[in-house]
Amino acid sequence: MSKPFDAATKHLIEVDPMAWLRFVELPGTAAELIDSDLSTVTTEADRVLRVASEEPYLLHIELESARKANAGKRVMRYAVLLEYRHELPVEAVLILLRPEADGPGASGQAGFRSPSGYTEVSFRYRVIRIWELPVQGLLAGPLATLPLAPLSRVSPDELPAVISQMEERIEHEASPEVAGIIWTTTMVLMGLRYSRERVHELLKGVRGMEESVTYQEIIEKGEARGKAIGRAEGKAEGRAEGKAEGKAEGKAEGMAEGKAQGKTEEARRLLIRLGTRRFGPPDEHTRQGIEDVPSLERLELLIEQVVDAESWADLLP
Repeated sequence: MSKPFDAATKHLIEVDPMAWLRFVELPGTAAELIDSDLSTVTTEADRVLRVASEEPYLLHIELESARKANAGKRVMRYAVLLEYRHELPVEAVLILLRPEADGPGASGQAGFRSPSGYTEVSFRYRVIRIWELPVQGLLAGPLATLPLAPLSRVSPDELPAVISQMEERIEHEASPEVAGIIWTTTMVLMGLRYSRERVHELLKGVRGMEESVTYQEIIEKGEARGKAIGRAEGKAEGRAEGKAEGKAEGKAEGMAEGKAQGKTEEARRLLIRLGTRRFGPPDEHTRQGIEDVPSLERLELLIEQVVDAESWADLLP
């Protein structure tokens, strides 16, 4: 259960590239996102920035939330291919989002040596472990890295205060659109460390969440459907057991079904959004396939598989 978290964090890099340049403590006067497609090897690096500085360079940020034995070699491969394609030096940073992503493959070094010793490659890269970072540094940092705060060195008891500080900053500094992106990403990333119930409890009533276009559409759709079902079932129950009691029970059941439908629609929207960033916009056949997915559990599984898949056809055979 890793890929949605990686994809969500990549979106934050798009929001403010310079924020992430500062986060990894590298120099530069400007940074822009560039095409990270390395089609010669049918792969794609997570996010790549072209950095303007006294000596221009590329910054490759690789995000991981699950352990990979070959993480270092993958970072090395991307760096070599990017340098070859763009003819610029590459700074490589591996960001681990949770302790479960750590391991021998994320040592900060990679390479190989031939049996004779004549051919040897040695590669070093930087590793940032989010759970080791002080929370106050992230709370005081750029907005685009703020969703990492709940994953940093913070205890469960400190979480409400952390969310409160995040809310205060976002409310005063972010546009409604950016606030929605930050809160939605925060919700996704918190799933790495906390239960779904705990996440919803902490974020319930957060103003930025309510102002998220995606979140608002999901809630409105779920509530509208719940009210409609509630009215219909309330009338039916009212005929059999009494008008007043039927309306109350029908509305309660309808609202419950509406909320469940809202969660399913939320997962469907997230799948389309993440898949579009990975493969491009889905065609009508693919959209219909997504609409035909019957359950929330199946949609969540597809979301997890987005980054591993090579295309929409691979994800939805």
